[in-house]
Amino acid sequence: MKRLLALAAVLAVVAGVLYVVPSDHYLFLPDRARPVDALVSIEDEELEGDDGTTDEGVYMVDILVRRASLLERLIPELADGATLVPGHAVNPIGVSDTQRRQTSLNQMSRSQQIAVAVALEALGYVVDVDDEGAEVTTVLPDRPADGILQVGDIVIGAAGTPVRRARQLQAALADVRPGEEVGLTIVRDGEEMKVTVGTMPSEQDPNRAVMGVLIEQAATFDFPLEIEIDAGDIGGPSAGLAFALGITDELGDELTCGRRITVTGELDLEGNVGPIGGVKQKAIGADQSGADIFVVPEGNAAEAREHAPEELEVIPVSTYAEAVDALEC
Repeated sequence: MKRLLALAAVLAVVAGVLYVVPSDHYLFLPDRARPVDALVSIEDEELEGDDGTTDEGVYMVDILVRRASLLERLIPELADGATLVPGHAVNPIGVSDTQRRQTSLNQMSRSQQIAVAVALEALGYVVDVDDEGAEVTTVLPDRPADGILQVGDIVIGAAGTPVRRARQLQAALADVRPGEEVGLTIVRDGEEMKVTVGTMPSEQDPNRAVMGVLIEQAATFDFPLEIEIDAGDIGGPSAGLAFALGITDELGDELTCGRRITVTGELDLEGNVGPIGGVKQKAIGADQSGADIFVVPEGNAAEAREHAPEELEVIPVSTYAEAVDALEC
């Protein structure tokens, strides 16, 4: 009996240690849905604060990302709705949690500006957008760009091709073979300069050349209305569609019509809706919020339906206009 008790005590200590010590994996976890109108204020017409107790409104859904303990690494089912993700899939090798977090917050800030621009233009307002190029947000250690490019550099030309949009840089690299060098024109601290950067095979596609940087669209916006979005410490680009729809619901035709609508999707300046991650957790969050509708990118529809209950209507969209049309009362 004493041996059994001793063994049980040892196992309890081991389990406690495993639960506290972090692993090299991460957990994606469901997070609560948040009403958009509580986060957005519009010039001369502040949206009504919503504490989430009413049924009506546009809601954004996010996920929680944290390191898994060693025990959760072995048994991820310990956390409800969790998905275990390898560390390199969340943080590229050499990038710290702090750097990843800052990049995520920068993405959120950019997604807010894009959401305002897309929503106002769709409502007939004139929005001046000056595309400036592809901004370097992260330089991955020990990659070809390390020591040559810096965070904050704006690429305005690549391989002899002008770059005004971030995707144009990706297109310019399409004909570059891994291992080849590519000439770039960049703006650093307001000065234009030329640099040459090597490339390497992409981890996702060995035939695709990459420099080892993360980029975002660099642009300045001049809005006809003052619209502020305060998302707090929420990061990432996937709330763009939700913010745009919330603004449209307030300034244009009503979209909610007594419904609780949860939304996720990355928005670009052309109004295209791109796929996002953490769909399982976002579907769970939408269900837990009591949503009637879950608007998702077309590319995430199958996964959303897999994890959403039958009573939650999943509406896949590929553009902002499709989302507005699908929700109009």
